[in-house]
Amino acid sequence: MEILNTHYKEWLPKIEFVHAKILRKDDTGEIQPMDVAFIEGAISSNSQEEKLKRIREKADKLITIGSCATTGSPSNQRNFFQGKKLEEIEPILQKFKYKEKVLKVSDVVTVNMSINGCPMNETQFIQCMENLLAEKHA
Repeated sequence: MEILNTHYKEWLPKIEFVHAKILRKDDTGEIQPMDVAFIEGAISSNSQEEKLKRIREKADKLITIGSCATTGSPSNQRNFFQGKKLEEIEPILQKFKYKEKVLKVSDVVTVNMSINGCPMNETQFIQCMENLLAEKHA
């Protein structure tokens, strides 16, 4: 969202936000068809997995942004816990209905492009946006 501060005037006439939870108070859960979906974060619950699948069905292209979505790390550190450490987090996993293992987005759906980094590589994101906008408005 911070990148929009510097590209707002240039990009806004070319972009329509159809679903951006960060920009809305009332998230109805209904997902509209879209050209591109940007996904940030790893998948750690069945509800997140189901929402991701609904987004993928509605998006022509799906792009992961950030390391958690792209590689699963560092969110997936608990996937490697054993013994006592795993026992310690079990009540948290149950309380929040988390999956046994944290998944990267491509473990669940087809990904068209990834922008890695934690935080994501801003230069790559801007180039990605420029390419997408050029494709759409060619």
